[in-house]
Amino acid sequence: MNDLLLVAAGGAVGASLRHLTDRAVQARHGTAFPWGTLTVNVVGSLLLGLLTGAVLSGAAGHTARLLLGTGLCGALTTYSTLSYETLRLAETGAKLLAAANVVASVVAGVGAVLAGLAAARVLFP
Repeated sequence: MNDLLLVAAGGAVGASLRHLTDRAVQARHGTAFPWGTLTVNVVGSLLLGLLTGAVLSGAAGHTARLLLGTGLCGALTTYSTLSYETLRLAETGAKLLAAANVVASVVAGVGAVLAGLAAARVLFP
């Protein structure tokens, strides 16, 4: 039961941060491109890479993995919204933006995980 509470607590914070960050980022950009979703997905990927590196080095354990990895990062990042927004762009005729959204999200997300892992190797040798 404690594991479930850790995931739920992290998820509550992550979902709230996702909503607030998405709204703040989108308010600053006057385009149809989903900059807010891209931002939370890349930041979440960076955090998850850093956390994974910390767990692998022994600097973080089971509790951090559940609270921050599964809970916070799981709720902060959002594949379903990425998919929905990409489909919405394509359906409105913005096929180039839809393709750019997919490519940018995957490339930046994987790059962010790798950067997080590299940072963890330095921080938690």
